[in-house]
Amino acid sequence: MRAGLAALTSRGRSFLASGIAALLCAVLLGEHDLLRIGILIVTLPLLAALVVARTRYRLSCARRLDPNRAEVGAEATVTLRLENVTRLPTGLLLIEDTVPYALGARPRFVLDRVEPHGVREIDYRVRSDLRGRFPIGPLSVRITDPFGLVELARGFTISDTLVVMPQVVPLPHVRLSGEWTGGGDSRTRSVAAAGDDDVAPREYRQGDDLRRVHWRSTARYGELMVRREEQQWQSRGALLLDTRRIAHRGEGPRSSFEIAVSAAASIGVHLAHEGLGLRLVTDQGAEHLTDTGLSHALLDTLAVVRQSQTRTLDFGINALRQGGGDGLIVAVLGGLRPEEVTPLARLRHGSVTGVAVLLDTAVWEDPGAPESEQYQQTRAVLAGYGWRVARLPAGTSIASVWPEAAARAGRAHVGGVS
Repeated sequence: MRAGLAALTSRGRSFLASGIAALLCAVLLGEHDLLRIGILIVTLPLLAALVVARTRYRLSCARRLDPNRAEVGAEATVTLRLENVTRLPTGLLLIEDTVPYALGARPRFVLDRVEPHGVREIDYRVRSDLRGRFPIGPLSVRITDPFGLVELARGFTISDTLVVMPQVVPLPHVRLSGEWTGGGDSRTRSVAAAGDDDVAPREYRQGDDLRRVHWRSTARYGELMVRREEQQWQSRGALLLDTRRIAHRGEGPRSSFEIAVSAAASIGVHLAHEGLGLRLVTDQGAEHLTDTGLSHALLDTLAVVRQSQTRTLDFGINALRQGGGDGLIVAVLGGLRPEEVTPLARLRHGSVTGVAVLLDTAVWEDPGAPESEQYQQTRAVLAGYGWRVARLPAGTSIASVWPEAAARAGRAHVGGVS
């Protein structure tokens, strides 16, 4: 009863106060009719509180997200499944799910009655123009009487997470694999075609095909040797994303930073689908990717990446240098001064392929503007070290400039390095 009285609504408290006032006036004035009215007004909220407080039905709740990963601007459907697990029907239920402001207003629903062991499913949609990991839940249920005099809140603890990923744009296929290197088990190459001198034989094992016997090695070692027909090989690469606040312009979904994140996501997913073993690096160092599949891990990380206060790319460059073994480096860069880009440009050497996607932030808010002087200087330094450079201005899709990654850079000399 105490819980029921504490759950009185404003209407219920008004009824109770009015009834008590009517009772006092009836006693003072000796009005029997007013006394009966006062008793009725006081009794009504008290009975409602008693009924609601003694409600013994229980509800179970489950929530389903479809999909649980959505791109920026895309909708996801949330399905709530409520079940009355008792033998008593419920009264009026007010359902409210908890969602962050970025996903929209809190969804509210009214269920008039749920029969014993009855099930109700409720759908609503959410969308966000911001990346991130957004908790959905817990669900709260308010039990009320038909007159709205008492409202008792009960809550669930279960919650789910919606991951809003950056937009991924399908990219056209361009040939970058000629310079990839590394080791692993996703790609194979035939060694037999390379000639006998390149064959790495091993000892014969029970069950080996006799057609794979390598007679020259057998004669050399004095025991039966077989040819390794295939050698496992996986390309490795690194994706560098410039997240420095000073390197970007604009705010919101159309800012150069958000476009850079979307470009990095599109490039990373594209290369992962082509079999590249990829690692993500920012100006703050190497990022840890979870073991949920390369594409999902990359998108989950990029969903929560934020602008940093770092002023240089030194940590990112050191992470690229320490990683080693990268046959391909793709850098998505904001505004850079020529002296800042030189240490990065020097990472491209030998058979390493370097691709730079440059956001011309100096003229970012003017999509039709020609190339800025800052961009031209940065491009000249990168091209001088053999990088392939693609300009990504405002209002342009990464898919339209990605073919420039296939164009070989000029062999100009910068600082004595070609």
